[in-house]
This record gives sequence, structure tokens and C-alpha cells, in this order.
Amino acid sequence: MQMRGPPRRFFWALMLVSGFPALVDGCDFAESVCGAEAPGDVVIGVLLPCHRKVKDHERIRPGDFHCSDFNLESFLRSLATIHEIEAINAAGFLPGLRLGYLMCDTCASASKALQGVGHMLQVNGSLNVICDYSDFRPTVKIVLGALYSEVSIAVARLMNVYMVPLLSSTSSAPDLSNKQRYLSFMRTVPSDEHQTRAVARMMHHFGWNWVGVVYGDDAYGSEAFHSFLGNAEANDVCLAYQEVLPHYFNDSLSLQNVKRVAKVIRSSGAQVVLLILKAELVELLFKEMIGTNTSRIWISTDAWTKSKFLSEMKGINEVGDILGFTFVSEESEPFNNYLKNLTATPGGYNRFIEEYKNLRFNCSSECFSTKPPSYCPTPELLTMKSASACKFTDPQVQNDDYLVRALDTGVSFLHRAAVWATANALKKLLKCNSSSCSGDINFPPWKLLEVLKNDTFGFNFENHSIKFDKNGDFLSYYNLIMWERDGDHRRFKNIGKYIVSEEEIKIENITRFSTANTTIPPYRCSDHCAPGSVKKILNVSCCYNCTLCVEGTFSHAPDLATCKACPNGTWALKGWTQCGPRSESYLRWTEAHPIIMIAAAVFGILLLFVTAVIFLVYRDSPPMKRAEVRLSCVMMVGLSVSFASVICFMGKPNIHLCRARQLLYALGFTLCVSCILVKAYRTFLAFLPFGQLTCRRLHKLYKPAALVIGLTALQGVICLLWLTLDSPDIDPTPPSPQSMIILIQCSEGATYIGFGVMLAYIALLALVGFFLAAKGRKVPQEFSETGYIIFSMLMYLFVWVCFIPAYITNHGNAAPVQATAILVSTYGVIFCHFLPKCYEALRGSETDTLECVLRRWRGVSFPKPDPAIRTESDVPELGLPTVRGDRFSITSTTTMFTNTGALSRADSEVFMKQMSYRKIDACKNKLRRRRSISI
Repeated sequence: MQMRGPPRRFFWALMLVSGFPALVDGCDFAESVCGAEAPGDVVIGVLLPCHRKVKDHERIRPGDFHCSDFNLESFLRSLATIHEIEAINAAGFLPGLRLGYLMCDTCASASKALQGVGHMLQVNGSLNVICDYSDFRPTVKIVLGALYSEVSIAVARLMNVYMVPLLSSTSSAPDLSNKQRYLSFMRTVPSDEHQTRAVARMMHHFGWNWVGVVYGDDAYGSEAFHSFLGNAEANDVCLAYQEVLPHYFNDSLSLQNVKRVAKVIRSSGAQVVLLILKAELVELLFKEMIGTNTSRIWISTDAWTKSKFLSEMKGINEVGDILGFTFVSEESEPFNNYLKNLTATPGGYNRFIEEYKNLRFNCSSECFSTKPPSYCPTPELLTMKSASACKFTDPQVQNDDYLVRALDTGVSFLHRAAVWATANALKKLLKCNSSSCSGDINFPPWKLLEVLKNDTFGFNFENHSIKFDKNGDFLSYYNLIMWERDGDHRRFKNIGKYIVSEEEIKIENITRFSTANTTIPPYRCSDHCAPGSVKKILNVSCCYNCTLCVEGTFSHAPDLATCKACPNGTWALKGWTQCGPRSESYLRWTEAHPIIMIAAAVFGILLLFVTAVIFLVYRDSPPMKRAEVRLSCVMMVGLSVSFASVICFMGKPNIHLCRARQLLYALGFTLCVSCILVKAYRTFLAFLPFGQLTCRRLHKLYKPAALVIGLTALQGVICLLWLTLDSPDIDPTPPSPQSMIILIQCSEGATYIGFGVMLAYIALLALVGFFLAAKGRKVPQEFSETGYIIFSMLMYLFVWVCFIPAYITNHGNAAPVQATAILVSTYGVIFCHFLPKCYEALRGSETDTLECVLRRWRGVSFPKPDPAIRTESDVPELGLPTVRGDRFSITSTTTMFTNTGALSRADSEVFMKQMSYRKIDACKNKLRRRRSISI
């Protein structure tokens, strides 16, 4: 029968009073394994490391474990657990029942922890091996701990055999959420999966995407690191390096590993370092950083975010800025009072309190000498020695507020919450009411686990709702802590929080860090890519070059991976942040350049009209008779049509305008040049000698009307073939990718052959006319128009020779280039051909007769006649000597004068004023009998 109430408490008191520790298989149970105990009806096991390490880790014999380096912060956590158990007992939360505890020191070793669990689970001094533990009823019903995930994983695997609940308040390795592996494990903290996500979100918030990571090789470090990898990638954070450190502090290679990692940190350009390490390893690394004057931004995890001894280590202000996440923490005034009056639980013992008071109040002056004895604590532990230690005779009765001042007592919140979770589960399991508990206190532990894992289980504790999820984790939030300067030390400042359920980080508007008077720098492998550019990844996603978005794409936000294509109907140039509609470009009626060209064309038409009026008014004047008024008027009509074609270049082009402007120009200017060619041909026939047969043939060809019509009709045929086979149309060429302008212009056919043939034909006519006029360039200007023809054709040829390269090289301005060429060449004909004639007519100058002209020409050309020259008496009026082989042919002249229908009677009178028709006929008959008689 299980002892209950006072009999059981009496049994425990008897053992303690006797002064002899209980021995289990030769092991000093009370002192060697578990250092604190208090009797109770239901006993709670506590697994926490009151020491930092186990001596002689590489042991050979399976002897007892010896621990060293008292861990003040973990000792505080154990005191919080004990105090809360005592508070529950004092409050009578479980009527008629008293909670006891059995606390074993793990010394941060999984093996030492398993030894303590073996003692906790023994029944009647032994732990029997059986097949079914359904009715296994050890004294300890639940174990609170352990501190480190490495230890919790080892213990949880053992607890799976007995299904004894293991409830931790600090072990946060993600693997512990796996209920297929750790069925009996639960915790009052979130998984590190949430913490690493919070760290990655914080780095993203501050603009840090190039970081280094140093993690321990234990389960906590490796699992947290791999969890961080996935969250870092999701938040665009890349790793500059990743280094691992052994977590065994007595490893002879530990210091060498720390130096190696420190060298990597110094050599890397990454200014942000995440340390997933135990506080003891962080201390070693910081000492190396301080010694080499290396400063970085350090990101801490819950394992050392609020480590008091780290915040007070020498030179801590030289390592740089420190910030990181920690679990929920709330200070408790009753617990702080308990720390100021430390004593073992009545009826129990606590060797850890005794050790602490010896360290704090025992006089150990010899340990402060230059060569302290070997039994003295480490220099770090000597710093906690009270200044009045040597004044006390009994350290065990002394107390002060050192623990409250030196440590952050708020970290005890989750440990106290774990005790209250156990008490609430017991209350439900044991069916307690306000006066008593009716359930069996000697229950198998799996029943308590069943209550804790029930979906309906939950309670409120100090304004916090405590409830476990399906993985046995408590999803609360993390506090974001920054280490601020406080003299030579650091103090912890809460600057934000990460809410696990919402996956949202909330950070105060921090613009300056505590250790430097500068704004928070965005430590990145590459600078941000501005809108309008995208990232071109190099070897890792955070290291990239920024490239501008190509034409037709855009990026409206920084650091985009790809450019977005512009919607239909819009476009973007290189490096643009948005798309916009393209504008149409053509010769608009309202623009300056088209207005000037239209004005020039209209003025040209008016000028031609005035010129035509002058020609008609003075048509009987000698200059106009020489200019051939009818041919000149036809030329003016052609030039007017050319001017009209310029107007068709204006406005938004369409297929009809594209055809009309080329057709008008081709026919109009061809008509003009054809007339000029006839004029040049007339002069050519009049003053150049040929043989009789050639002369007749050339005279037969001189039919002005037929020539003009035929030459113009041939151009019409060319244009008809052009419009049929390769017609001008709207240019289908897409706009340039580098332009936001859609150029709407005419294309002169797919091959430009028709356009070229049309222009070449006009140029051929102009060239022939120029050649014929050049042949008669020595003819006096008073008699012919060779000078006007030469200059006008020369002007035309020059303009269109310049037009060809300008047209080819300015494809986008083809329309204004051609329109300008038409205007210039047309005005060239007007100014070089018509205006001089108008000037002569308006001036009223006397025109020389044919005889005067020829006499003057003779005086210029033949100042000293050859004696062999003989005169022809049959033409006395002319007085012209006949010279064989000279260039003036009377035959050709008289033939033109008498046989051509192109000369009117008025025109004949100009040249035949002094000669009778009879004498001309007689002269002509004589000249026909001569083969070559010339002046």
C-alpha cells in the first residue's frame, strides 16, 4: 500500500535527520546524483544543469560523474521551479496533497542526465526491465527539463519506453516536435523553427542579406542551423560562411577551433554573424574577438540572448552590436523575495543552495592570490564573492539580493509556467475540488501525459494563456532584445517581438545602434537593384549584378528577379519603371516644319502664277519669244503639280496619299524637264553642224508637242507599272525598340525599284537636257536659253544627288527629306529659268536681230579671218564668210527656220527681219549644192 500524507513525509524526514545518505547499489544517491529533494505525495523530477560541464569527459571506467564550474543562471532556473512548487503547496492548490521534488544536476551532459533519470524512475531501489510498462508506477510522475535540447533528446528517447512526461522550458530543437520520435516530450517554448524564421525576418527587416553562421555540433545547433537555412532562403538571406564548433568545453581542440572560426569571421566581408551556440562557447569566441579588436553585428539565439555573465564580461563593448530573440519572460516579485532569503525546503535539502552560499559568502582569500590552490573556483566564479565574505562565520545562514541584481529573473517565467501546467494537469487527473482530491496519487505517469496532451487542456498564468499544440509546443511569442551599453557592461532592452501564431515581426523604429553613432547599415553582398533593373544572380542569390530591363519590359520595384513584359499597346525603354503608350510621329499640320513647307509650296504656286501672267502679258517681247511662251507655260503647269505633291506629304499618311504624292511629283516634274529638254534640243539643232543625212533625221525628231507628251507618257507608264507591281504603301516596319515613337510614313514599295526608276528617268531627262545645252554653251545668251537650262538642270541634279544619301541615312525622316528636295529643285527651275526672263521682259531691253547676233558672234569668234576664206555673194544681207569645217551651219539654221512648225510668224520675224524670203530660198538652194560651206 502506498503511503500517503503524514506517514510518507515522516519517512523522508527520518532519512534526512539520520544523517546517512541513502545508498543505491553503492551509489550515494543524495549527494552524487541528485542534489536537491523535498518529500511529497506526488514527486516532480527536475533535470537542470547547476554545473557547466563534467570533468574527465573522456573517461574509460563507468564511474561516477564529477561536475565543475557552477552555473549561476541555470541554478536560478532550478530555484524558480522549486519556489513555484512550494508556492503551490502553500496556496493549497491541490487540497490534501503536497508536491515534492527530486532535482538532479545534468552538468550539461546527456549521459549524466540519463543517470539521474535512472534514479528518478527506480522503484524500490531498482529499475526492472519488463515487457509492458502500462502499470509502471515510479515515485517521480513527471520530469521538468532539460535545459539543452541535446540532453532533452537523449532523455526523451528513454522516456518513450516508460511514457513518463518530459516537460522542458528551454529545449527548442525542431526535431523535438516530431511526435513519432518523442511521444512523451512537451515544452512551454516554441520550436526553433519559429525562432529561426524570426531571425530571418529580422535580417530581412534590417536589410542584412549577407551573413555568417557559427553553430554548435550538438542537436540544438545543427537542427537550428538547418532550420535557418530554409527560412533564410525564403527571406533572401544568404550565407557568406558556415562554421561549426564542438560543444564539449573540455575538448582539447576547443580553443583551436575557436581560433579557426574567429579567423574565418575576420577574413569574411560579412558584417552580421549568427551564433547558434551555448553561452560558454560564445564567451570563448568573444574573448578571441576582443583580443583581435574585431567588431561585428552578432545575432543571438535564446541560448544566450539574456546571458548575464556574457553581458558583464570584460571588453564586451568592443565586440560590436548584439541583438537576438528570447522566450517570453516576466519577473515575479514573490520569486525575487524568495531569492533574497534562500533556504532549503523544510523537510528537504538542497546541496546547490549550499554550494552557492559557499561561493558567495565563504571566505576564500587564498583564492585571490597570484597562485590560487587547485580547489579554488574559476576567476569568473570568484567575481560573485561577497565583499563581506570574510566577516561571516556561517555562510549557510547568510542571504542578500545578489541573484536579483546579477541575473535576469524574468527568464524564470516559463519554468514557473511548467510547474503550474503540471499542477493543473494533476488537479484534473486526481479529480480535485475545493476541499480534497479523490484520485489515486500512485498513478502510472502515462495518465498524466494523457491529460497534458488533451486538446481541451489549458490554463491562464500571469495574464498568459498556456495551451499546447498538437506537437506539444507552447506557441507564444519571442522578445527581440538589444544589448545596450551600460558603462563597461551591457543591459538588455526589449525592442520588439515576433508573434509565432501570426508569423509577424514588430520592431520599434530603431535608427541607431547602441555601440555606434550611425544609422543601421544594410549589410548586403550586393546593393539594391533600383526599379527599372533586375538582379543577375552570380554564384549565390544574394550576390548579383544589376542589369537594366530591356526594351519592352519594366520593373516597378527594387530587387526584382525578372522584368515584366509591357501590356499590349504600351512600351518601355531600357531601364524604365513603367510602360506607356507610344506616340505617333508624322508631319502634322500644326507643326512648324510642315507649316513652313506648305507655305513654301503655296508661295511657289503663287510665284508660278505671277510668272505665267508676266509671260502672257509680255508674250510679244523678244525675251518671251526666245523663251517659247507656250512651252514655258506647260513647264509652269508641271512645276505647280510638283508643288502640289509637297502638300500630300503632310498629315497622317495613308495608302492614297502615299501614291498620290509620288505620282504628282513624277508626272509634274517630268513634264517640266521634258519641256526643258525640247528647248535644249532646239538650240542644239539650230547652232550645231551635222551631215546632211544626220541633219534630216534630227530635224524630223524635233516635234515639241510629241516629244513632251511622249516623254511624260513614258513616265506615266513607269508609274503605272510601279503602282501595279510594287505600290507605295504605309511602311510596315515596326518601331525601333529604343524609341517610344511609332513612325507612320510611306514605304515606296517593298524593293524601292519603282521609286528608283522613276527618279532615274527624270534624272536621265535632266542629264540629256544638260548635255544638249552644254553643247551649245558658246551660243550668245541673247539668242538662246542654254545658260538658264544649264543652271536649272545643274541645280536639279545637285539637289537629287544630295537627296540619295540623305534619304538613305534618314529613313525616319524620309518624307520631309523628299519634300524638301522637291521644293528646292522646283524653286531652282523657277529662279534659274523663269525669273531672269521676267526680269528681261519687265526691263524692256531691245533684242538683237539675227544679223546683229551673228555679226557680234563672228567678231568674237574670228577676229582675224583667214585669207582663204571667201564670201558668199548670194547672201549679202548676212555678209557671212563661208569657211569649210567651221561649227556654224547655215543649212541647219535655215532649215530650222523654214521647215519647223515650232516657230511662229512672230518668232520668224525676230531672226528674218533683214532678209526676204526669196533671198533665203536662193541662199538655201546654193547651200544645198555645197557639201560643207560654213562661216
